[in-house]
Amino acid sequence: MKILLVDDEEKFVMMLAKRLRMRKIEADYVSTGQQALEKIKHQRYDIAVLDVKMPKIGGIELKHKLNERVPDLKIIFLTGHASKADYDAAAQEDTLFLSKPVKIENLVKILHQLKNQ
Repeated sequence: MKILLVDDEEKFVMMLAKRLRMRKIEADYVSTGQQALEKIKHQRYDIAVLDVKMPKIGGIELKHKLNERVPDLKIIFLTGHASKADYDAAAQEDTLFLSKPVKIENLVKILHQLKNQ
């Protein structure tokens, strides 16, 4: 399973990738939506975990752009600062929405479930 993590909190996303790798999950990370769009040109991912609130390209917009390029890419939204409007918008996307801080074991379980769907 190969995961792409996208979050503008660089220390957080770097640590999350490290913790997933410790659990034998291949995880790459970037800190902007634009970097994510570049990354998927060269790598194949099963799941992308996207922060909802990011500068320039937010998670919801990024989901649409990623799915245009990779229609079968599964998406999880992750956020620590979402407003009610952000939560409602993400909920309309029919996409799993997790709040920070996320428990790593819960995330690993969800990643395996999504991969097997």
